Amino acid sequence: MSHLSSSQQKQDLLNRVRRIAGQIEAVERALADDAPCAVTLQRVAAVRGAINGLMDEIVEEHLHDHVARPGLTDAERAAGAEELAVVIRRYSK
Repeated sequence: MSHLSSSQQKQDLLNRVRRIAGQIEAVERALADDAPCAVTLQRVAAVRGAINGLMDEIVEEHLHDHVARPGLTDAERAAGAEELAVVIRRYSK
């Protein structure tokens, strides 16, 4: 994501993705170990929440950098908005 405003922000997102990967591994272990359904469902719900949080953060950054940033042309704003609309349509299915 070349539009991230700082290396710290990029590192924060990478750390978040690594935590999500750990949560996915926990779901895999629960399935492999025949954990109770409630445990597995809770782990899947945690992954979904974490993914939603990651998506929210990246969408917000996209809005700031590609739609609302001062100095963008109308064409750049329209392109940024269209990119976001495509992603939201896919994500909401």
